[in-house]
Amino acid sequence: MSRQIYVNGRFVSEAEAVVSVFDRGFLFADGIYEVSAVVARRLVDNALHLARLERSLAEVGIPMPLGRDDVAGVQAELVRRNRLEEGVVYLQVTRGAAERDFGFAPDLKPSFVAFTQQKPILGTASVREGIAVGVEPDLRWARRDIKTVMLLTQVLAKQAVKARGFGEAWLVEDGYVTEGASSTGFVVTADGALVSRPDSHAVLPGCTKAVVLDLARAAGLRVEARRFTVEEAQQAREAFLTSASSTITPVVRIEDRVIGDGRPGPLTLRLQQAYVESALRGPALF
Repeated sequence: MSRQIYVNGRFVSEAEAVVSVFDRGFLFADGIYEVSAVVARRLVDNALHLARLERSLAEVGIPMPLGRDDVAGVQAELVRRNRLEEGVVYLQVTRGAAERDFGFAPDLKPSFVAFTQQKPILGTASVREGIAVGVEPDLRWARRDIKTVMLLTQVLAKQAVKARGFGEAWLVEDGYVTEGASSTGFVVTADGALVSRPDSHAVLPGCTKAVVLDLARAAGLRVEARRFTVEEAQQAREAFLTSASSTITPVVRIEDRVIGDGRPGPLTLRLQQAYVESALRGPALF
């Protein structure tokens, strides 16, 4: 059966899912996106993702195409129609379609597209065994807290580190790690503190990050919101990254420096288990 896609109010087959060549997302990267994970037919941390979608849209002056509950309804219906057991639901809202011009009409109707992708989320080799991370300069614009579709810097950074054998890029500005190309970075210090960069315009406020920090505090772990350098990360007891589609992935090497004993650390494994338990709460969608 053909995958069902949501395009501007209609569920259509993949072959019928089209948007205008004049869509400003295509012409100007003038749009916002979100990705929610699906595990065991359950949307994971979805309220946080929809809140971030609404915030990002407000920051660039694009109205929500539907109310939050209605967007969640579209997501749930896509999961059911596509019988998605595990994977992601992708949402994209652009300013809309109009003749190409840098200026735009204030009443332009936004375009809203959503689709599912089947992919493993839990129990992947990366989640079980960890990955190596390469380092690239952070060349993005100054408002990284807005989840725009303007991702060329991340695309090129990921390609660059992939060519060197790494699974993800950690971006660096002024000597400090900002975040991964599509993830949030964490380190565990020698005395057991969990460190991650605080939210600001310099980084995306991670939804998975927020849940992991809540789980860490609930477990009595010491959490520090501060910047860290590549050198501190390389000397850390443990390191890991988080995102909706990779959950909690251990980082076992940064460039040529092995982290700890080169295996996922005990604190990382403890948080992984707590996160899985959190993700599996609530009713399945079908």
